[in-house]
Amino acid sequence: MASSSSTYSNPPCAACKFLRRKCVPNCIFSPYFPPEEPTKFINVHKIFGASNVSKLLQEILPHQREDAVNSLAYEAEARLKDPVYGCVGAISVLQRQVLLLQKELDATNADLMRYTNVNIDQMPNKNSYSSAAILNQNGECFGKRVGYGSGSFDPVSLPYNSSTSWYNGPNSEENS
Repeated sequence: MASSSSTYSNPPCAACKFLRRKCVPNCIFSPYFPPEEPTKFINVHKIFGASNVSKLLQEILPHQREDAVNSLAYEAEARLKDPVYGCVGAISVLQRQVLLLQKELDATNADLMRYTNVNIDQMPNKNSYSSAAILNQNGECFGKRVGYGSGSFDPVSLPYNSSTSWYNGPNSEENS
């Protein structure tokens, strides 16, 4: 009995342990699913399947595999929490937060301008500054409003509001 444990020095990876198979030295899963992180493989397996992940890893260049596995793990976790939208739900919530924070920043910059009694029409070269420019004591612009981006993704089209976290799942309003 002692001889069998001494011939196998490395514990099986999380994938082989979950699949109840022997973890061979050239196991495709072992570098990316360590035994300390079993839920990482379990989530990926539930969403994508071990066979599909194995095929995918074999087709990808070795230096890209870790990023691919991390992406799969993130998407799998997101899909388990939000089966309909997955990562897109998280992106939607974050984009909406960016828009709300940008509006808040614009309002704060406008308040700063109002409180400092600076009129944008009195500024030299006023066309080069946005209407939400922040001015120093000499009337020089040292910051201006950032645009909203140019992506084609419309976060408003998804059924999320800013108070609903993407990771609470489909019943998040009932749990609040």
